[in-house]
Amino acid sequence: MHVETMLDRIEHGTFPKPKITIREMVQGTCLVLIEAAGFAASTLLTVLGLPLFVFLFLAGWDLGLLFAQLGNLADHYASAEGPARIAFSRDLQLAFLVLAGGFTLLRLPAFIRRLCTRLEREMPHD
Repeated sequence: MHVETMLDRIEHGTFPKPKITIREMVQGTCLVLIEAAGFAASTLLTVLGLPLFVFLFLAGWDLGLLFAQLGNLADHYASAEGPARIAFSRDLQLAFLVLAGGFTLLRLPAFIRRLCTRLEREMPHD
């Protein structure tokens, strides 16, 4: 009986019209934007903090040694020729984009699951 009713609705195009109020749409949009901003901020902060963690680890957690290496890197950068500086900057930009993109793709499924759960919980539908 249920299948016949569904087929009749499909045949005659009599579907119940969903009721979406402006308030619910704005609330849902705001929730998605807030969650997405938090996701983006935490991803970027993590990606920016990873090099510091790696350099501290390689320096044996010695801040003096870390700053000595950073000073050495800064001296080499300052004394390098223009094309070498540009190549180094592009390599850093590429590494950042690859790391940020990879980390985002890694975290994206969990973010979408969490977002769907929050939308279901906070924006119940009929």
